[in-house]
Amino acid sequence: MRLSETHVPVAGSEIAGERHHLMKIAYRLLGTVADAEDAVQEAFARWYRLAEADRVAIDVPRAWLTRVTSRICLDHLGSARARRDTYVGEWLPEPVPAESYLAASDPLARAALAEDVGLALLVVLETLTPAERVAFVLHDVFALPFGEIAEIVGRTPAACRQLATAARRRLRADRASRAPRTRHDELARVFAEACSGGDLHALIAVLDPAVVLRSDGGGRVSAARRPVFGADAVARFVLGVLRKNPEVQVEPRLMSDGVVFVWQRAGRAAGVLALRASSECITDVWIVMNPDKLRAWDSATR
Repeated sequence: MRLSETHVPVAGSEIAGERHHLMKIAYRLLGTVADAEDAVQEAFARWYRLAEADRVAIDVPRAWLTRVTSRICLDHLGSARARRDTYVGEWLPEPVPAESYLAASDPLARAALAEDVGLALLVVLETLTPAERVAFVLHDVFALPFGEIAEIVGRTPAACRQLATAARRRLRADRASRAPRTRHDELARVFAEACSGGDLHALIAVLDPAVVLRSDGGGRVSAARRPVFGADAVARFVLGVLRKNPEVQVEPRLMSDGVVFVWQRAGRAAGVLALRASSECITDVWIVMNPDKLRAWDSATR
């Protein structure tokens, strides 16, 4: 870390003001708000454990905090896959409403967030290696140079460039196969109308024959522990869930990559259903029901 020739003490309020920036990084890297909060909290704890003279000697606190937070996230990603072997059922990233506290108050920053943080992106990021994910997010989203990323991931700058390129290639392929936002929302509307009318045939018609449904209850609530494959099976599963829970109210809401549907029971979010669509039909259905991943929707509802 480069040190300044003239050291100026950094106020605690200035450091605390970096929390939003660090949360945006950590959420993209880890996929859940709780894990992101833990990573950022640990980074701040390490900052305050430094000797006063060491803190004063740091030229750019944001750079130091970004590096430490990213390293914590990288370590977490390395162990997360082993922990998920014991996770009950399917694991999905945590969906966050477009109007959540992760969205910046600055309209330009809010627009930038809305463009690239959605459940579809987070699902694809889960397919990357931890090093690929860190290299891509830090370089392509937050414009960190590969020299700094190399210090975080323990690779050469050239290797980090290759990691980011591999991640970018996978993300571009996924993005190219996805419908534009307007088409996504149109298919979501057709999906919702078929569900509300209990129309099995209409629902099957809007689904890809090879559609896959994954639901995440985390062992906290009842959810399908294995993926559901095929249009007929997925349609019957969704309609069956709605029939068994007539008290649930379904409300369309916005996530950054399009319309999602929030299931509410007694005024509290009981689930979030999100869709991935091609230009012709719905290819993936994701249902997040783990209460630990619905906090932001409750806050937004209240």
